[in-house]
Formats: sequence, C-alpha cells, structure tokens
Amino acid sequence: MIADIDRVHYHLEVTGQGFPLLLLHGFTGDGSTWSPFLEEWGHHSRLMIPDIIGHGKTDSPKELSFYQMDTMAYSLKSILDQMGINQTDLLGYSMGGRLALTFALLFPNRVRKLILESTSPGLKTTGERELRRMNDAKLAQFIIDEGMESFVEYWEEIPLFHSMKKLPASVQNQVREQRLKNSPQGLSNSLLGMGTGAQPSWWNQLSKVNSDVLLLTGGEDLKFCQIAAEMAPKLSKAKWIVVENCGHAIHVEEPEKFGTIVSDFLST
Repeated sequence: MIADIDRVHYHLEVTGQGFPLLLLHGFTGDGSTWSPFLEEWGHHSRLMIPDIIGHGKTDSPKELSFYQMDTMAYSLKSILDQMGINQTDLLGYSMGGRLALTFALLFPNRVRKLILESTSPGLKTTGERELRRMNDAKLAQFIIDEGMESFVEYWEEIPLFHSMKKLPASVQNQVREQRLKNSPQGLSNSLLGMGTGAQPSWWNQLSKVNSDVLLLTGGEDLKFCQIAAEMAPKLSKAKWIVVENCGHAIHVEEPEKFGTIVSDFLST
C-alpha cells in the first residue's frame, strides 16, 4: 500500500495477524530486509513494513527537511494514525533503530515493546556530532558524484560489515543488488538528515523510555556491544542479548537465531 504523508508517498507492506509490529530497516536497506521473517513473525504479529524515506520504493524528495529524524518519526505516527493503530511493537536495525528509539521517546504511549538491533542513541558530544556531520556530508556528496555502484563498493568494505564476508556469495550478492536499487539522492539526503551526527543525542533521555526494550548486538561488533553495555543500565526495562559469531547485521548473518529471539521477546 501507499501512505501519503506531507506530499511524500511511503511504500508500506502489511501482512500477518496479531498485535502490530512496525519494522524499520537500516541505511541502504528497504522493507525487503525483513522478508525472511514474514512467515514466522506473521503468525503472532501484524507486520507493518515501510521503506524509510529515501529508500526502496518510497519517495526521495530533494528537500532535506523531509529527512530529519524527528520529522520521520512524526511521519511514522501519521502512518499509524491513518491505519487506526494506537499502539505498536517496534523493531529497528541500525539507522532504523535510531529512528525507532526517537519514535519511542517522542511518543512513549504508542510503543509497547521496543527491539533495537545494533543501535546507538547518537553521539554524546557536540564535537563528535560536528565531526560526524562533516564526514557524512563528504560521503553524501560522494554518492551524488560517483553513483551507486562506486558507493556500494565502498560501503561493503567498511569495518562495520567485515563479518559479512563470511556469508555465502549468494547472500552477499542479494544484499548488494538490493542496495543498488536505492536512489542516490535518497541515500545522500538520508546521511545528511538522519545520520548519527545530524540526529539529537538521546543518551540523557534513555531513562524516559517506558516500554520493554530488547537490545541485540553481534558478538563480533565490538563497538555496538560497548554501546549496548552503556545503554542497558540507563533503560528502566531493558534486556540485552549478544548473538555470537556475527557482526552488525545480525538478521542477515544469523537469521534463524534472530527470528527466534524476536518472536520469544514479543510473546512474553
């Protein structure tokens, strides 16, 4: 289905039965990120799977204002309102996790359970955010200047995704082909508007999250394991699970374990 929010057309897949579960993919992803889990999760949840602005089949407007993290959170609220959904479970991966956390803080009564896969609350200091904004701006311009193929080749080689090199070539190729379908304008603006440097730092707000929270990190993703170790004590109702033998993209590297962990958390 298509949801029209503030002149932006959001592509949204809805399937399954049960309590609503909103699924938010990461940067360079789209709703197909969650395809391997639709049958399993669809038995216990009504799955709502949007392409985040600038990704997949959702519009990629030129105006940067559409891509701000809080703006996107309000757009998600509008989508839920249009569907008549007052409360939902929420799962986000990486960039989608930062968006999920933003949504949970802005609209705490709309979230029952929150699952954050490889997620950061943002950068702690103004200096860190400014440096990250500068680096993201350079990368955003690289996407526009060099095109998607050059960018995806670069993105596959960053340390965050080194553990994915262990995956079968067919899986790596599937991820690559999906990334290449995205819009250069959309990804560039997503970096500028929803990058870690652009978003607010939520570290001091974590205690205000009133939903049950599951933090998921890969055992080989040391950076995000450290972030989760700092986040967990600040959240009032948090559970943290480390999935061994995988890195940042747990849902790709260990899909069976990931699917089961999510189902178990939502069913308790």
